[in-house]
Amino acid sequence: MSAPSALCLQIFARRLCLAVLFLLPALPAPAEPFAGPGFDQRMVAEVASAALGFMVPRTLEAIPPGQLTIWGLRGLTAIDPRLIAELTPQTLRLTLSGRTILTRPPPMGPGGITAWGEAIGQFSRAAWDFSEPVRRSGTEGILRSFFEELFNHLDPYSRYATPQEAAEEEGVRYGRAGLGIDIATGRSGFVVRSVLPASPAAQAAIHPGDVVLEIDGAPLQGADLTAVAALMRGPEGSETSITLRSAGRLVRTIALRRAILAPPTVFAQRQGDLLVIRVSSFARDTSEAMAREIIRAADASRPPKGLVIDMRGNRGGLLRQAVSMAETLLSSGRIASTAGRDPLSVHEYNASGTDLWRGLPVVIVVDGRTASSAEIFAAALSDQRRAVVVGSATLGKGLVQTILPLPDGGALSLTWSRVLAPLGWPLQALGVLPQVCTSLGEEPLKHILAELAQGRQPMARALTRHREARAPMPPAEILEIRNSCPASEGRETDMLAAKYLIDTPQAYATALIPQPIIP
Repeated sequence: MSAPSALCLQIFARRLCLAVLFLLPALPAPAEPFAGPGFDQRMVAEVASAALGFMVPRTLEAIPPGQLTIWGLRGLTAIDPRLIAELTPQTLRLTLSGRTILTRPPPMGPGGITAWGEAIGQFSRAAWDFSEPVRRSGTEGILRSFFEELFNHLDPYSRYATPQEAAEEEGVRYGRAGLGIDIATGRSGFVVRSVLPASPAAQAAIHPGDVVLEIDGAPLQGADLTAVAALMRGPEGSETSITLRSAGRLVRTIALRRAILAPPTVFAQRQGDLLVIRVSSFARDTSEAMAREIIRAADASRPPKGLVIDMRGNRGGLLRQAVSMAETLLSSGRIASTAGRDPLSVHEYNASGTDLWRGLPVVIVVDGRTASSAEIFAAALSDQRRAVVVGSATLGKGLVQTILPLPDGGALSLTWSRVLAPLGWPLQALGVLPQVCTSLGEEPLKHILAELAQGRQPMARALTRHREARAPMPPAEILEIRNSCPASEGRETDMLAAKYLIDTPQAYATALIPQPIIP
């Protein structure tokens, strides 16, 4: 072959190679580990070990720790779809784009829970080292994704709360240490908008309209509202001084000691011959506040002739507060029962209190947002023929959670038991079915009330079927029962129906749960 021919062949071959390289898709560069700081492997392992040790004996159905682990590790895939965690009897493996980046045998034998937690820390570390999306999510994001993916396989109510979320939720349940002052910005500066009853501020005679000038001697001029509110909070029992200008231009400095302040959940109002009490949730002192309002009204010179408890929009809260509040109106009888795998989750709650309302009529108003502890309270008084429930079918949350504080400051809420009403029917999914339905419209409601006044209960068949229901139930049957009074948001006719029942003794008596289905 001549030299020019050989040169042409070389040029052709080079161009052909370039063309082939151009047409082929670019191959991913081999994954290299990231050696930077920022991941807390020990914390992830400790959180995972604590969570697994808590969950394994308490989930509603028995689930091995390995299954819980692999469900959670698939949260890494949610962060970076290239990451795949796999579990076989012989191997726990993590791959990135098909390439194995970590493999180890599954933990076995005693101490397995801790070993599974350490494996979760190791696999999270490997994901961090090889995946930029995982690093961007941070340690907290990895834990959140781990638990979100795990709980996707359990129930809608088990969840992980980050340290910040856990602190906020604990404050709602149990209250925060503070002074009891709600402030707002006004022309005069930081103005006291409201004062929580029985708080340190109330005891010091601080009133709405007072202007806060200084906290601990520091002037507040130019400060941020959020920062000022934070200055008023602190450890329980700690002291602070606050300088105020009151009406009449009086300036005074007061020393106050911070106390745990539960947010108000009970709001009472006298409406003619009715005492109307709205209960927004069940917090630490809800039952005590309820009892106080009932006693005050019952001991009045002209006591109301009926009590309306408005539970619309009440999403629940502390179960024991719901039980205790039921005891303010029930002197005996079953309130509820719970059942789960952990012996500590099995309870029978029976009333041993005093009917503070002295047998007078009680109407409980609910809607489709009424849930959890609020449903337990309504179901107890309804089943025990102590109250008539008015409104629509409630949400149907009959699962109870127990809370575990985690080493990172977060918290785990785990469903560990089911709730049964006094007559044995399950609250979960079924919800409370009212004796007087308002969600069907105004005309059907008028018919229901007229029938009740004549001694006939139009809801009797639906109520009997509802109270005789037993778990487990097919979803179609649950839906059919609930459709007899579809869930809806509260409406004005709810309170009108409640007032009618108390004003019409015959209608109230007929609306109570039919006697034959009481065991």
